[in-house]
Amino acid sequence: MEHVIKTTKLEQMINITDIIKNDVKESGVIDGIITIFVPHTTAAVTINENSDPDVVNDILMTLRKVFPKDPAHRHFEGNSHAHLKASVIGSSCTIIIEKGMLKLGTWQGVYFCEFDGPRTRSFYTKILRN
Repeated sequence: MEHVIKTTKLEQMINITDIIKNDVKESGVIDGIITIFVPHTTAAVTINENSDPDVVNDILMTLRKVFPKDPAHRHFEGNSHAHLKASVIGSSCTIIIEKGMLKLGTWQGVYFCEFDGPRTRSFYTKILRN
């Protein structure tokens, strides 16, 4: 299933857990897996804490430090730092579906990660039944 998401900042992490849960509910799958895939080279998807918003801020701050915008980068669009962040975080996540629910930890959520926004983006979910 395709989902369109509009990001509003240069860099942000948007909690998409409820969208993923809804896809599972609508599918009727009781046991299986769901894969979330981001088809962009400057965006990503990850699973992390969904309780304290400071965790998201800390992740983004650290990624900025580790992968700063650098005039020595040769990519003509000037967004190599965004490509690096997306590569490290990754373009997909897979989650177990058990008893019709995502098998996430108590504090875990699924995040769409924007590293070159704002933009209109998409992500896909694919559910496989056991």
